[in-house]
Amino acid sequence: MKIIHTNLTLIILCLVFSCNSNSSKPNSTTSLVEEQLNLSKMQISGLLDTAIAIKKIPRTVKLNKEIRWTNSNFDWTEGFFPGTLWYLYEHTKDDKWKNGAQELQALFESHKHVTNNHDLGFVFNCSYGNGYRLTKNEAYKATLITAADSLLTRFSPKVGCIKSWNVDKGWQSKRNWQFPVIIDNMMNLELLFKVSEFTNDSKYKNAAIKHANTTLEHHFRQDYSSYHVVDYDPLTGTVRHKETAQGFSNESSWARGQAWGLYGFTICYRFTKDEKYLIQAKKIADYILNNAPEDLVPFWDYNAPNIPDEFKDVSAASITLSALIELDAYTQHAYFSKIEKLMYALSSNTYLAKHGENNNFILKHGVGSIPHNNEIDVPLAYADYYYVEALMRYKNAYSKN
Repeated sequence: MKIIHTNLTLIILCLVFSCNSNSSKPNSTTSLVEEQLNLSKMQISGLLDTAIAIKKIPRTVKLNKEIRWTNSNFDWTEGFFPGTLWYLYEHTKDDKWKNGAQELQALFESHKHVTNNHDLGFVFNCSYGNGYRLTKNEAYKATLITAADSLLTRFSPKVGCIKSWNVDKGWQSKRNWQFPVIIDNMMNLELLFKVSEFTNDSKYKNAAIKHANTTLEHHFRQDYSSYHVVDYDPLTGTVRHKETAQGFSNESSWARGQAWGLYGFTICYRFTKDEKYLIQAKKIADYILNNAPEDLVPFWDYNAPNIPDEFKDVSAASITLSALIELDAYTQHAYFSKIEKLMYALSSNTYLAKHGENNNFILKHGVGSIPHNNEIDVPLAYADYYYVEALMRYKNAYSKN
């Protein structure tokens, strides 16, 4: 199903929320957040029961409407569902969610030793990272440190980046890349920053900062949109190519990539308080908000050729929403009205599944990769994760008396 925004939808949204940008928050949104957290709890409960029964982690839904489970060898999405469970535990204090998170994340604990993939930050920060934040379990901290050590093996001082994809096999091998770095890799830096604090060892933080600085220098266009992939010469560190593998074209702006950049540089500012990261995050946010459709849920690529007759991507929207809530705290609530609007859009029947539908995923209409004909107009575990994270961030940032 392609989502086409209409004026009627905009009118409805304007009727149900306030565009007040002051620091005081309307009760209607606070109530909405609680309602959506409770709905998420009911929805995910059914998915959890199935996952525990067969000891698998949900990723998305296949064309035949059956659940697609994560690849047990290593799957960049495997940490998101346990991470969602940890957020629901934080919301409810019900051990059901904690026990579920612990049991499912244990399925991939051995992946902390993986060195042939850069997605260790996604996998372990979202799962074990949230688990450690909420329980202070020292075993979780040890897992995070090992995962960070594995991730550091992919860092090149010459390039100044963590290598994203290996290029010896698969579709990546056909691209003539030597040291590809994707904008998604900004999301792995939070693991390094945290482990640097855990260990009081600056090597993790220094690598994260160097990666952020190199990405800031080479990934962004003058309008603050980003390329998806920058390929470097591993011997000299010079840029070989700039491309967009999962977007419409090399010079287009793949929507989820823009969201990764926003979230990643907001993280960098949180840990370093370096103003250049805050400036970059604000510029990316402004690009996203100025180029998004009226309901702020982006099409899969901002330059897709047939807008508005293109697929929307709720994963890009939920990542953006969560990042904006954190960024809002650093900018005197400059983004609050947009946060409200996007919150109500994602919480509407257009994107939010009814209880018991959508294979018990929360959000509808996500896009994995259209160029690869993969996961198109389906629920996605990471879209749900960042939506629940955004709900919790909103609750913690705005709803306290």
